[in-house]
Amino acid sequence: MVQQKKLVDEVSGWLRIYDDGSVDRTWTGPAQFKFLADPVPSHEKFIDGIAVRDTIVSHEGHDLRVRLYLPEKALENKKKLPIILHFQGGGFCISEPDWFMYYQIYVRIALSTQAIVVSPFLRRAPEHRLPTAIDDAFDTLLWLRSVARSGSREPWLEQHGDFNRVFLIGDSSGGNVVHEVASRAGSVDLSPVRVAGAIPVHPGFVRSERSRSELEMPQSPFLTLDMLDKFLELALPVGATKDHPITCPMGAAAPPLEGLKLPAVLLCVAEMDLVRDTEMEYYEAMKKGNKDVELYVSHGMSHSFYLNKVAVDMDPNVSAKTDAFITRIKEFIQEH
Repeated sequence: MVQQKKLVDEVSGWLRIYDDGSVDRTWTGPAQFKFLADPVPSHEKFIDGIAVRDTIVSHEGHDLRVRLYLPEKALENKKKLPIILHFQGGGFCISEPDWFMYYQIYVRIALSTQAIVVSPFLRRAPEHRLPTAIDDAFDTLLWLRSVARSGSREPWLEQHGDFNRVFLIGDSSGGNVVHEVASRAGSVDLSPVRVAGAIPVHPGFVRSERSRSELEMPQSPFLTLDMLDKFLELALPVGATKDHPITCPMGAAAPPLEGLKLPAVLLCVAEMDLVRDTEMEYYEAMKKGNKDVELYVSHGMSHSFYLNKVAVDMDPNVSAKTDAFITRIKEFIQEH
């Protein structure tokens, strides 16, 4: 008789863990939102001005899949394009770069900024607890250095990429990855690669004590208190709390911000985000540490609003805020 595995933990709609250690990430929430988590195949032929292809990066015995977006205008423009290194969100536990929610917005960002987007498939918790995702992200930056030094081959980047203008961007927990990778980058020789800027978008900066916004802001489809608590419990090193430096880089346990060599930072915050207050604590700590940090607030919006294609298509206000958000990213890249 085959013994059925038992459910031992779950995060509603997103993730289930069983007693044999297996993890099921099949979407079980409202059916009308399932398409957001459907993978989009790569297409090296240009569709609506963009080509997408996947490649494999090998580093220290581990193969990492990486997705690249190339704007069609790059073929007719001799000018090298900035490179945007993107880290997916999902509380370190769910989502992948080929999900439709990321595809639809990073196609728009690549076209708007006229940049090559590079998006590694970061390994996820609970199978791979932190700092694995940070290691994968930094290894992707080191791979860019290898391509720039002609140690690795990647024709899109070699022919069209400006390695002197690399920008880090990440959504939600990907924003935490942005800070960590930027911090590591400041202590190594990446030449001829230069990290010109960092854009943490609605980063999951928190602390053990609940912030006022966590207690008072409405929960959204992309972030509930249950998701916040359970994802971090599954992702952080065993025994760690939310005061860990990866989730609380402005806290006492983290390296002092004033001692870090960081690029220019554009911190993107949503006014109605559960973690707004702790994001603002990070902003104030960065200013106190004399860092080059700008703040961009999407008023009236909730966590990762721009990834919700249903709302972007149906709500003119969300659509306008998404347009403004993309425009600010474009301006930041043009300024640096």
